[in-house]
Amino acid sequence: MSDREEFLAGERLDDVALFLTDDYLDEQGKIANYGETVDGGVVLVEPGDDGRRLFAAGTGMDAMEFAQGAMGNEGAIADDLSGGECPAAGADEEEEGEAGDHRAKFVFAFAEAQNEEVGGIYADGDVIHAYAQCECGLSYSDRWVVDA
Repeated sequence: MSDREEFLAGERLDDVALFLTDDYLDEQGKIANYGETVDGGVVLVEPGDDGRRLFAAGTGMDAMEFAQGAMGNEGAIADDLSGGECPAAGADEEEEGEAGDHRAKFVFAFAEAQNEEVGGIYADGDVIHAYAQCECGLSYSDRWVVDA
């Protein structure tokens, strides 16, 4: 099982996952050597603090501040962390007749252990929290219960 598969299965609750598009990879592709290649980029799974530092170094943003800002916009992030569907894409199509560039530039994700006391989806199992930055500049979030 790959690091990404373990993360998505809720087996790496102390780690974070990052999806970086090919545009964010260094010219030599060194970052790609540490992650799993997916369509359009690479997914890296790193220990929590290391992953947050890597996110900050690659994006210039604090990971948790980015996540807090993205929580206000619900979108759909691919369950394999390889991108997402920007909530502004539909509005662009209605206003302009065609969609602008709404590819996810990067995704930051972490998992939270099942917590029956909190209730809601947290009572149903471990929860993946994922946050994306779109090419249009909008940040958005998604979360889901890990498949058992």
